[in-house]
Amino acid sequence: MKPAAFDYHRPATADEAVTLLAELGDEAKFIAGGQSLMPMLILRLAAFEHLIDISRLSGLEGIEVRGGSVWIGAGTRQAVIGRSETVAASVPLLARATPLIGHFQIRNRGTIGGSIAHADAAAEYPAVAITLDAQIELLSSRGARTVRAADFFTGMWSTDMADDELLTGVSFPIWEGRCGFAVDEFARRQGDFAIAGATVAVRIDNDGRIDKCAIGLFGLGPAVTRATAAEHALIGVFADDVDGKEIGNLAVSGLTSVPADLHGSTEYRTRVGATRVNRALDRALLEAKNG
Repeated sequence: MKPAAFDYHRPATADEAVTLLAELGDEAKFIAGGQSLMPMLILRLAAFEHLIDISRLSGLEGIEVRGGSVWIGAGTRQAVIGRSETVAASVPLLARATPLIGHFQIRNRGTIGGSIAHADAAAEYPAVAITLDAQIELLSSRGARTVRAADFFTGMWSTDMADDELLTGVSFPIWEGRCGFAVDEFARRQGDFAIAGATVAVRIDNDGRIDKCAIGLFGLGPAVTRATAAEHALIGVFADDVDGKEIGNLAVSGLTSVPADLHGSTEYRTRVGATRVNRALDRALLEAKNG
């Protein structure tokens, strides 16, 4: 099939893009890598009279250390993130999640902004963003604002981003100290969306106790989420005394909207999710203990 006819626009700057979007209204849509939008257009699951190409906007690409965070422009390709030494050194969780996204052809076109704005509950980048308390930068003709990742993802394929806003960048805090990071997911085939997955970040103090912890869950509900009960249970515990299986079960115990489909029942996904947390936590703790 082919997409319905549309008018194509290519603004030169982000300000021009949001001004154009405000003028065209609901019948317009931004497109960058197109890895989520194009299949929907081709299958006629969505149609827009205007597509605004933001793939070459000045100021929307790049990776920079800014104070205690790493800023990544929304238009930065996933393959670029995967090759970045800055990301590998300062945001290891993001670097380790990148190879799990689709296939290399998809990562060569897909952007971090597109993945986060699409807000698929089974996607890796939204899970990393919520785990690391990323800051999402948005721009509209009304001005700029920043939203915490915890407040950005509001439901199934839905976010706090208004219809006239453009996602321009994401800032990931840099964790200091004896830290460990891991992502673990289960998918039917390499490149498929995860049936269940977990992203884990931990830090231990000089006495070997966990003093900071974040656990993200994806593929286990309408949106990515944090396993806050499991996180709280780990604070102050000696790393050597952690029962990963117990924490994994605790992480999924409060989930109320685990999906069921042809890939697995709610019970199956929940069990898989607990195992993913257990495995990711074990690896993150080992890395943290080894300094």
